Amino acid sequence: MYEARDRDTPTVAQGQLDLESWMNDVRQRVDTILRGFFEQKQEESAALSPRAIDLVTEVRDLTMRGGKRLRPIVTAVAYRAASGDPDPSPTLQVGASLELLQSYLLIHDDWMDEDDERRGGPAVHFAFAKKHGNAHLGASLGVLAGDLASTFSWELFLKSTLPKGRRDEALALFVDIQKEVFAGQQLDLMADQDVERMHRLKTGSYTTRGPAELGGLIADAPRSKMESLRSWAVPVGVAFQLRDDLLSTFGTAQETGKPGDDLRHGKHNAVVAAFHKLSPSMPDRAALARVWGHPDASDADVEEATRALDGAKARVEERLICLADEARSALAASPFDDEGKQMLANVTRLLTERGS
Repeated sequence: MYEARDRDTPTVAQGQLDLESWMNDVRQRVDTILRGFFEQKQEESAALSPRAIDLVTEVRDLTMRGGKRLRPIVTAVAYRAASGDPDPSPTLQVGASLELLQSYLLIHDDWMDEDDERRGGPAVHFAFAKKHGNAHLGASLGVLAGDLASTFSWELFLKSTLPKGRRDEALALFVDIQKEVFAGQQLDLMADQDVERMHRLKTGSYTTRGPAELGGLIADAPRSKMESLRSWAVPVGVAFQLRDDLLSTFGTAQETGKPGDDLRHGKHNAVVAAFHKLSPSMPDRAALARVWGHPDASDADVEEATRALDGAKARVEERLICLADEARSALAASPFDDEGKQMLANVTRLLTERGS
């Protein structure tokens, strides 16, 4: 809808896809769709009210500020594996809608967590609060901006071209993705003990499983290929979030931008869950208690708590490796061609080994 189909897909001399160039092509073309979409939405909002532009601008700024476009890449690579077609064009508008879905979720997540920063810039609710000098108004406008991003996501998705006979299935999947995210977010907010269930619902649903299945539906894939995509995507999604938990706990400021925030916010992530299962010493328990759920905890106390959690690191890494191996086994047994399997294997590494 917002971009002409382009069959200039990057390849290398041997005829195999250069995956990095291919992924960059997906990113750039999704960004082109999003830029065109936001230009149209700003014109539409200006016709409603000059002030309405502010909501669109904040959603645009967050969406276009960074972001690895992982979800469009998963959708596109799943389409390639299921169809054999290296041209990602049929998936790009759906991929763009997933980026807007992520913006919606990030805007509300930052508000719930009272985070001031996202992707190297202000969180949307914080930007509004600073602009208007009113924290409650900033939060209220942030919620509205998130709601608008959700509507934008649906607008792009509904205008996407889907194979005849699979549209209803794709719409039902898009609904299910969001219901699972909401359930996972509830578990996260309540520090539920079943961390893997929370990760599978909150992150895996819209980062790997949903995008992969959407790629399969766009390819009009048969049941066997859809099942293979699901068998690959579910463990990869949990492994992706386990890696994120490790980075959030042990990563540097350069890697995460917000080291220690999971601890300060009282997140019951995989590292904390593994820590409690290890029957830690009283001093280690005390070190964690001083920072867990305390937004004003000092950097020194966070460093001490991180050292106390070090024993849990190996447990989480071991589980992550098992999940990545499960995904690779699913690929080995899948009906995809060799190049499709290799591309999915490379995306597995991209999602599970970053910053390791």
